Amino acid sequence: MHDTSTPEPAVAVGEDPRDFARLMSAVYDATMSGERAPARPRSVIEDSWHRMMANGLAPDRLSSPVVELAGLEMLRKSSGLLGVLDEVSRNLETLIADGDNILVVADALGRVLWRSGSASVLNHADRLGFIEGAHWGENAVGTNAIGTALASNRAVQVFSAEHYQRSHHPWTCAGAPIKDPRTGQVIGVVDVSGPAATVHPTTVALVDVVARLAESRLREQHDRTLNRLRAVAAPILARIGAPALAVDHDGWVAAVDSVPLHNRILLPAETGPGRAWVPPLGMCEIELLPGGWLVRPTDEDATPGISRVTLDVRDSGAPTLEMVGQFGCWRHDISPRHAEILLVLATHRDGRSAPDLAEDLYGDRSRVVTVRAEMSRLRGRLAGLVHGRPYRFPSAAVVDVCYPADRATLLAASTAPAIRAMRVART
Repeated sequence: MHDTSTPEPAVAVGEDPRDFARLMSAVYDATMSGERAPARPRSVIEDSWHRMMANGLAPDRLSSPVVELAGLEMLRKSSGLLGVLDEVSRNLETLIADGDNILVVADALGRVLWRSGSASVLNHADRLGFIEGAHWGENAVGTNAIGTALASNRAVQVFSAEHYQRSHHPWTCAGAPIKDPRTGQVIGVVDVSGPAATVHPTTVALVDVVARLAESRLREQHDRTLNRLRAVAAPILARIGAPALAVDHDGWVAAVDSVPLHNRILLPAETGPGRAWVPPLGMCEIELLPGGWLVRPTDEDATPGISRVTLDVRDSGAPTLEMVGQFGCWRHDISPRHAEILLVLATHRDGRSAPDLAEDLYGDRSRVVTVRAEMSRLRGRLAGLVHGRPYRFPSAAVVDVCYPADRATLLAASTAPAIRAMRVART
């Protein structure tokens, strides 16, 4: 559960920040040298310092933050925070409008995913390694609003010498965790940082309120997703007349008929059309629905339903994918790049590795990062249709391809080596 107590600011209303900074500097110097301090730091700061010391982290010898740039886009997409980024930015824009502060959104491990602010304050942040892709957890850079908010599971303001790393003392920052309202698990942190002189005791409370608004938006988005899935699934469940339920891609239940009520079921890691063991339902038949899955408990000896996939590439500018199951037929418009990938997989039913697909699409087996990012997008949009390791269609699926009458025009705009080879082979 979220700590609903009022966030404790670093500097109280009416308190002179310069006096507090001088006091905290003296407290910091004494604490780090093992001497008697003139005062105790706030409990959230003291606890963080103790964690750092217990881990043997020296405040003047912390290395520069580890930066992950290659997979940054994938981290953003998988964070669960994309849907609330505009909400967070809009509600905190007044704090960064004067150019003294930057707004940062980090993931559940403290990795900076997005930041915004004036060029001058961003340049200042660059010198600290406070950049997109950087790890900003406590174990990476010591006490700070992002890492300490994650460690303490509460909104935190860290002012000047409250930072564990001395190079961060010219800064103040306020951070609050954002939780997935469905699970209560922290999925990220919203943070406002700037020069120590800009500290204000209400900043941490505002950041905390914005984090709660982001959670409300996530809850609303999930409810809308389930409602759309429920509208699709309700007539299907009525037509089946047997135990079944409709769930989203994460297993959250949208509709159920003749099955004990669950909020969520545990789907297999590689969910796809066909048969799978689903706790606590047992052996189930799984079929793709727009926005989720149809799950039907079945006898282990029953004949599994076979899904048919039709890739239509007759119109190079508008390729489509059609999925036919026992209880429905779904059609998807797909991008030319996804059409290339699916066409390659349709001609290699045993699957293709990431290097194989890099060779197929780019003629360069080293471009595996690009391939994995593209496959992540495809599998996110058409969840369960393509399995991994290697990438492949489910073995139970019947896959058909509708080619153009003139194979030389196959995906005419494509420059992928595999597609060019298909054109030549059929001319």
